[in-house]
Amino acid sequence: MADFLHYLVPLPVVLPLFTAGLKLAIGTRLTRLQRAMSVIALSVVLVIGLVLLFGVDAYGPQVVHIGGWGAPIGIALVADRLSALMVTVSAAITLGVLVYSIGQGLADEDEVAPLAVFHPTYLILVAGVSNAFLAGDLFNVYVGFEILLTASYVLLTIGGTQARIRAGATYVVVSLLSSLVFLIAVGLTYAAAGTVNMAQLAVRLPGVPEELRLVLQVLLLAAFAIKAAVFPLSAWLPDSYPTAPAPVTAVFAGLLTKVGVYAMIRTQTLLFPEGRVDDVLMWAALATMVIGILGAVAQTDIKRLLSFTLVSHIGYMVFGIALGSAHGMAGAVYYVAHHITVQTGLFLVTGLIERRGGSSSMTDLGGLARLSPLVAVLFFIPAMNLAGIPPLSGFLGKLGLMQAGVQAGTPLAYTLVAGSVLTSLLTLYAIARVWNHAFWRTPIAGAVAEPGTVLEEAEEESPTSAFGPGEAVGPSSRVRAPVARPVARAATLGGRTIVTSATLPATMVGATAGLVVMGLAFTLLAGPLIGYCDRAAAELLARTPYITAVFPGGTS
Repeated sequence: MADFLHYLVPLPVVLPLFTAGLKLAIGTRLTRLQRAMSVIALSVVLVIGLVLLFGVDAYGPQVVHIGGWGAPIGIALVADRLSALMVTVSAAITLGVLVYSIGQGLADEDEVAPLAVFHPTYLILVAGVSNAFLAGDLFNVYVGFEILLTASYVLLTIGGTQARIRAGATYVVVSLLSSLVFLIAVGLTYAAAGTVNMAQLAVRLPGVPEELRLVLQVLLLAAFAIKAAVFPLSAWLPDSYPTAPAPVTAVFAGLLTKVGVYAMIRTQTLLFPEGRVDDVLMWAALATMVIGILGAVAQTDIKRLLSFTLVSHIGYMVFGIALGSAHGMAGAVYYVAHHITVQTGLFLVTGLIERRGGSSSMTDLGGLARLSPLVAVLFFIPAMNLAGIPPLSGFLGKLGLMQAGVQAGTPLAYTLVAGSVLTSLLTLYAIARVWNHAFWRTPIAGAVAEPGTVLEEAEEESPTSAFGPGEAVGPSSRVRAPVARPVARAATLGGRTIVTSATLPATMVGATAGLVVMGLAFTLLAGPLIGYCDRAAAELLARTPYITAVFPGGTS
């Protein structure tokens, strides 16, 4: 197996790109074939990820040199325990979200836009994410980021509604700023060390003057912190993600910020192991946790609330990175994989809530536990997981990080442990508010949209409206009345209206349930997964396995 394992390394990048090209050539024809092509491509990527996951654990990091050009001249793709885990988890959740989007397109009879735009762009996004995880040099990491960001610009504004264009403009500006900082850091790194190959940089950077090395580290961390939404560089996220369609919001929230976290882990362990900015990272982690969750507590819209919890829980991952210990790094790796799955599932459930209840605003919802018990169960399980209720994986990940903080034994580490406990309790409070308002309480008469109500993106002011903001008319008229102020409502991938339904599409529910089960798998398989993360952390901190895999004969 070890003889052919390295041939699998580029396939998570190549297969989605190849399939996207075929789909663009086909256009909007052969709809069933196109849907099958997308699902098969991501299913194969998932299988490849699993093979790499077990392969690198048994045989060590695998490297492929593109075009036969060896490093540092050529492009190297490297799969070690961390990158294989990230590729596998990302393949699983992107497959689940793709199935959900197919179900949504079929339910809304809105197949042209997803096939012509969404599917190819989505596959390109997956290729960019995989490339960022597997890249063996900084510039190729930058290329992976640009591929996924370019695709994300299209996905965020798909349908062309006013709210999506407005949010997309903010997202583009912030992303371009982070990319500019990243590119400057790459250029300065090459000027200082004469290479951008990360294995070679691990050997050469200790010879760079300490002040310059600190500048390079800060620039790279700043670029990645923007992408990961680390406070104070996180204000853009809650305003950008909630306006997108449910599948897009889910994959963005679950996955894209974790690419930035992955880049922080890789550079902190491989390039800058000295830990000179660990205290700064700890303070940033604390601020991200506490300020993010305070923002969540203040929200009345479920999507915005989940967006703030997303920011908050990035702080847990940065906490593990900042500790710099084997236990801290293992906790961060485990929590990243857990959070990708749970956060994605929660945003998909929110899409189901919108389709059943007509809104994601807690003030407009109520009684969903009675109206749709299955949606209630699908929300409750990952919500409790996010809050860290024992014995779920969220609890195990937070417990591991807090134990690592106690082992560090510094006053700042103890402060982070206290902040982690506070954040977890406030997360439970925020989730309980959603449950009480949307699922448990008796709905206000007329607040919850009746099945058959059309939900529109009501964004234009209408001072002559005869109805209140967001008020629905009956299903017989099949329209929603004008509103007196801008109100963001649910819309399809193509920007068309959504019709609420008492019976939710089976494909959408099944895909959501699959991700909920995957989140539970992190609990049921916690022993082997934590052991894997421990080995991944030891490999990251050792650095030698990675360097030796890229340069078997040594480097200078």
